[in-house]
This record gives sequence, structure tokens and C-alpha cells, in this order.
Amino acid sequence: MNRLVTKWNKLSLVLRIVVGLVVGATLGLVFPSLTAVGVLGLLFVNALKAIAPVLVAVLVAASIAKAKGGLGNRFRTVICLYVCSTLLAAVVAVVASNLFAVTIRLKDAVPSDAPANLTVIFHNLVSNLVANPISALANANYIGVLFWAIVIGLALKKMASEKTIQVVVDFSHVISQVVKWVIQFAPFGIMGLVFSSVSECGLEIFTEYGRLLLLLVGCMLFSALVVNPFLVALLLRKNPYPLVWKCISVSGISAFFTRSSAANIPINMDLCKQMKLEEDFYTVSIPLGSTINMNGAAITITVMTLAVCHTLGIQVSPSSAILLCVISALAACGSSGVAGGSLLLIPMACALFGISNDVSMQVVAVGFIIGVVQDSVETALNSSGDVIFTATADLFEHKKKYIRKGLL
Repeated sequence: MNRLVTKWNKLSLVLRIVVGLVVGATLGLVFPSLTAVGVLGLLFVNALKAIAPVLVAVLVAASIAKAKGGLGNRFRTVICLYVCSTLLAAVVAVVASNLFAVTIRLKDAVPSDAPANLTVIFHNLVSNLVANPISALANANYIGVLFWAIVIGLALKKMASEKTIQVVVDFSHVISQVVKWVIQFAPFGIMGLVFSSVSECGLEIFTEYGRLLLLLVGCMLFSALVVNPFLVALLLRKNPYPLVWKCISVSGISAFFTRSSAANIPINMDLCKQMKLEEDFYTVSIPLGSTINMNGAAITITVMTLAVCHTLGIQVSPSSAILLCVISALAACGSSGVAGGSLLLIPMACALFGISNDVSMQVVAVGFIIGVVQDSVETALNSSGDVIFTATADLFEHKKKYIRKGLL
């Protein structure tokens, strides 16, 4: 048994995840009533969600407290990449929706507490920003967690002694180790998640809403395989696909099954460490990306809104399309990092075209029907992009440093 465990642990995490995926799918088809397998997926995701806010808080605070100068340019670069990629994703969705217009069957509306307009989104963002820090941790309010972690980190940097800062850094290492232990169970967790999806979801959802789902996934794949690599190549002036593929194959695959950018933060952190990026930088940029780098969410909001317009025969002018791109990108930055977080922002975008909340909420219901695929691909795009742009910003600043020194 010990030999078997040792051999298993020597396999790469990606290979072990693939094994878990195949086993979970097989069990879901052959033994769909074996519900105990699905519990493994629930335990894994809940464990990640539970530890992720604590990890973000201590890592960000510790990183800022011990950080030396020279990180400011990198943060400006990565934030620009996050915002540009999200806006470009919305543009891709508008173009694709006009080239391949789809309509959907609207049924009875469903009630929800979806935000009504952009003002409400900004109000919620500001409220979450200054929420009670303990409450922010308990409720996985990452805007609040980031804000208070940055404030505490700056206070530690200014007031605390080296010994106190070292205690905080050591505690961040302890939490990181706990996360590593949790990640080792990823193959079993993903096995449970795949089992639940295969055993519970029939194929009829792919026939009724197949064109809509194909459009959404196509836009997300275009963003992942064309737009993001273009931004990387623009800055680094080199072939971007080795970096892009590495991030998608590790971060994207795990995020596809967890369906939560927040839950995937520990995996992204570990990938950044493997790529030998600067810890002071990625321990802040990765949590930040899980909050504001929402390419997939921008695509979902835009495509679903335009699908309603096409269904109702509403003409979308070029100026309205541009405004929709901006609103979708801004709203996506405020979407939660949990499964289905972007869907409840669709009514806000629909309001731009005078579409009633009753009608737009029907589209939210459709989104939840196809969410087993849509939300998985969306999260994979969002989360892998966090690592791609973090690595790009880090490499870009190193490249500029070498140029200044005459080494390039």
C-alpha cells in the first residue's frame, strides 16, 4: 500500500486529475446511484472555499508588509491587462453575437435579487469594500478581504518590527501548507464533481440550448486562445502559447471542475510558485485577478443580453453595442467569484435596452440550465487568465529591467 501511495504521489497533479476525471465519468455512467462518490467533490470544493479567504488575507498582508520597492509598475501592468482583456472579451461577444445571432425560448420568469442597474453594482462594491473584516472572511467577500489585507499589510510595514512581520510571514507559510494538503486531494474531489455532473445532468440541455451554449463557449475559447495570447505577445514580443497552454492545462482544468475563481486561488498560487514568479507580486495579483479579471463573465453577460434582443426583435445600434461592452466589463468586475456569479448581472445589462426584469430573469433561468458547461468554461477562462497575466506582467518588468541594464 505504501508503494502504491508513493507511486501515486510521484505522478503530476494534472495526470492524477485526469485519472480522477475518467474514473468519475465512468462511475457516473455505470453507477449513477452511488451518491457517496459525489460527496468527495462537495468536500473538496468546500475545503478550498473555506481556506481560500484566510489564505488571501494572510498572504496579501504578509507580502505587502515584507515587500521592498519596485512592484508598483508590475501592478499597473497586470491591472491594465485584466481590464483590457475583460473589455476585449465583451467586444468579441458583441461581434460573435451579431455574426451568429441566436434566439432563445422564453418561459415563465423566475424571482431573484439581481442588481437592477450599474449604480447598485457600484454601491455593493463600495459596501463590500469596507465590510467588517471578520464578516468578509466568513462570507468570502474577497473585495473586503483584499481591502483590509492591504490596509493591515501597510500598517505592519510602517509600524511593526521585523520580528512581528516575520511572525505574519511564518503564519502565511503555515496556511499555504494547509492549502497544499487540500490540493493533494484534488483528483478525488474532481472525481466526485464529475460523477455528480454525469449522473445528474442529462443530454437534453445540449439540444434545446445547443446554439446558445456553442456561441458562449466559442467566444470564451476565442478569448482564451486568441485575445489573451495576443496581449501576452504584444508585451513580451515572443510566442505566447507555451505560457498560455501551461496556465490553461493546470489552472484552467481545475477551475473547470470547481467552477469558482475564488476556490482556484490556491492552485493558481502554486502554479506561480512553480514558474518562479516573485512571491510578493503574485500573492496580491492572483487574488486581485479573481475579483476583477472576469473575461468569461463579460462574455456571458453580453451574449445572453443580445440573445434576448434578437429574440424580441430589438435593434442594437453601434453606440448601444459599445455601451453594452463597457457595462458588461464593469459589471463583470463586480461579479462574485463563485459558481453562477455572472448570471444575476444579466438583468442589469438588459435594462440598457428597456427589457423588463421579468423577461431578463427568464434568461437567467436559461443560464442556470446550461450552467453545467457555460459556468465551467467561464471559470476556466477567468482563472487561467489570472496566472497568464500575472506571469506576463512579471516577465515584462524583468525584460524592461534587462533592457535598461543593456543586457537585451
